[in-house]
Amino acid sequence: MPGKRLHDLCATCLRLSWLLALLLPMAARADGLLVFAAASLKPSLDAILATPQLTSLGKVEVSYAASSQLARQIEAGAPAALFISADEAWMDWLAARERIVTATRTDLLGNALVLIAPKDSSMQVALHPGVDLAAALGRDGRLAMAEPGSVPAGKYARSALVQLGVWDSVATRIVAAENVRAALNFVVRGEAPLGIVYRSDAQSEPAVRMLARFADGSHAAIVYPAAVIAGHDSAAARALLDALRAPPQQAIFRAHGFDAPPHR
Repeated sequence: MPGKRLHDLCATCLRLSWLLALLLPMAARADGLLVFAAASLKPSLDAILATPQLTSLGKVEVSYAASSQLARQIEAGAPAALFISADEAWMDWLAARERIVTATRTDLLGNALVLIAPKDSSMQVALHPGVDLAAALGRDGRLAMAEPGSVPAGKYARSALVQLGVWDSVATRIVAAENVRAALNFVVRGEAPLGIVYRSDAQSEPAVRMLARFADGSHAAIVYPAAVIAGHDSAAARALLDALRAPPQQAIFRAHGFDAPPHR
């Protein structure tokens, strides 16, 4: 019996230690802000959050992923205070479910869509209607892009390829990544001879080069809306959003390849 009691006590202690391990990260960010941001924002937003102007606002943690994934997590109750999407559709999706503070919604940034290749590639491609991308890929090459069914960068890319009249010729040659940064990395590693990413992604990575920019009219305008999340509204969340809209931070976004949001 003493052995059993000791075993039960140890099991209880182990369960408590697991519970404490789960609770500690939540307690550690109780005084900070959790931001959900589109994966393409990582280089620029990390740089901005490291500036004195932003560190003075307090602790900020950022979770980067595809906008589609983040929006679904917010809808399921994830404790994000601020969401920055890479398209309007996923912000609209959350708005329809009353998961954002509508009055805080703002168009934060714009971007461009580009075709990239590895830095040491000698390939040249001009983006015109009917361009033979399949031939440019070679016999076994794949075209890296974000998943075209739900991820914003993938949806923009599919639209652009359809507009050029080449989607059907490359649809079976696509390697669909979980987000645009993952698509970028397929090209960085030489696993795909061509990729479609945002200009900001290409500009952030010295291992690739931009071959061409897709015409703005070939896809929906690229807009990054941001909003405070319902149930997590606070002065700190609004201050962070205001700071991201301020000229010094917008200048950093521009230096990383982003544009001003399109005019309405």
